[in-house]
Amino acid sequence: MAGRKGGDRKKSVTRSVKAGLQFPVGRIGRFLKKGRYAQRVGSGAPVYLAAVLEYLAAEVLELAGNAAKDNKKSRIVPRHLLLAIRNDQELGKLLAGVTIAHGGVLPNINSVLLPKKAAEKAEKAEKSPKSPKKKTAAKTPKKTAE
Repeated sequence: MAGRKGGDRKKSVTRSVKAGLQFPVGRIGRFLKKGRYAQRVGSGAPVYLAAVLEYLAAEVLELAGNAAKDNKKSRIVPRHLLLAIRNDQELGKLLAGVTIAHGGVLPNINSVLLPKKAAEKAEKAEKSPKSPKKKTAAKTPKKTAE
């Protein structure tokens, strides 16, 4: 009985399952090798890279989902991705030079362009907080002549 005859074969377990990841470790390893980033690629490199990519994707999707929920939408569109990335300090720094198609821009109005009346009212409100209204003595009803 040299060799195997079918039937008692073990089911293969992928490296993604072994690492507990959703991203494909094997495919990322293949891309690392074919991309000629280095002459040799270690066995742990695609696992680590897959884990990092999965974490970044989960982070962006979570923030974009929150942005969609804030706008009362159930579907993430490029605008939500842009809002999520630009409002997060670390992701904004990582993706500073990236343009997102159909993302638009962050809502921002320079304070110089705001109307002066609104600015003056805001300054007054900051300088002097409103004091509570003085309570006036309750007027007694006039007695009718008997």
